[in-house]
Amino acid sequence: MNLHEYQGKQILNSFGVEIQRGIVAQTADEAVEAAKKLTEETGTGWHVIKAQVHAGGRGKGGGVKLAKSLDEVRDLAGQIIGMNLITPQTSAEGKKVHQVLIAEDVYYPGDSEPEEYYMSVLLDRGTGRNMIMYSTEGGMDIEAVAEETPHLIFTEEIDPAAGLLPFQARRIAFNLGLSGKAFKGMVKFVNALYTAYIKSDSSLFEINPVLKTSDDRVIAVDAKVTLDDNALYRHKDYVEMRDIREENPVEVEAKEVGLNYVDLDGNVGCMVNGAGLAMATMDLIKQAGGEPANFLDVGGTADAERVETAFNLILKDPNVKAILVNIFGGIVRCDRVAQGIVDAYTNMGNIEVPIIVRLQGTNADIAKELIDNSGLDVQSAIEFQEAADKVQAVLA
Repeated sequence: MNLHEYQGKQILNSFGVEIQRGIVAQTADEAVEAAKKLTEETGTGWHVIKAQVHAGGRGKGGGVKLAKSLDEVRDLAGQIIGMNLITPQTSAEGKKVHQVLIAEDVYYPGDSEPEEYYMSVLLDRGTGRNMIMYSTEGGMDIEAVAEETPHLIFTEEIDPAAGLLPFQARRIAFNLGLSGKAFKGMVKFVNALYTAYIKSDSSLFEINPVLKTSDDRVIAVDAKVTLDDNALYRHKDYVEMRDIREENPVEVEAKEVGLNYVDLDGNVGCMVNGAGLAMATMDLIKQAGGEPANFLDVGGTADAERVETAFNLILKDPNVKAILVNIFGGIVRCDRVAQGIVDAYTNMGNIEVPIIVRLQGTNADIAKELIDNSGLDVQSAIEFQEAADKVQAVLA
């Protein structure tokens, strides 16, 4: 589950990570009141207006602005709220901005120049261990840094049995070129950041930038946080942070009815039982010259109602030119699935796109007879390759 910047900062701060303080506003008037309150609490004279959407690169799309007066706060917040923000991480249509974060200005003058760093905590799936990735090149796309100057990216692998060790936090601060107060501040920051990552059951913390201020404080200026959905039962308060306005509406609908659905960009809809079979089916579609339009696992209960719901979800995508149903009858009998398909098709009326059904396993022969004798425009297949050939034929 992805979080907004202000929500991620709330979690970070709850574990002792120092953050750039801010207040969320839904309207321009609320933005002005937030700016006034921040000035009273922090003494900041300027304010940063940040669009709150689940996408990076907001500054490049005009979603981050600096306001030097309350009038500018009102004007800039009014411009950003309601806009469709287009960034390198959104679709061509962009994402509508419903709220902004009014944040304090932390780039104030002082004894030294502010410096920006990159830092993230994530799982290295190759080693099965958590990893802290960091760089002196903060404020930039880490992908560009990795491509152009890979020697400026450092990693620290964490032994799960020992956790983050003191020398590792010190090595991070040393590699970032820090000393004195800033060195101690970075060590404290890294320890608090890793504690927050572990105890919040997150799958990603990305802070870009981590800022060393002109008076050597170390703070999180931004926060991209992704929580592990499988651990949300342990964090009821985090569940309330979910913003379904930022999620794919079809995926939200699927989740509400208990279906595992992921929207993709292809032209062949998939209805499968079992994640492994679903992945294999998508590979088969690719080999047949098509592109999977979705990942959809209907699970072991493929009755008429569930199948009809799955069909409706798939058909919400206007790019779907064919639907491949690929079911292995282990837990569920194939004839029951076939009857569910026939009943669902009948209830829905005419379905404009071709449907290819492959049912293998318990009572597969009976299932094929049910499909073939239904009188409906549904093609049945027995072998995996046969199903792929029929998909290829309808796309030709």
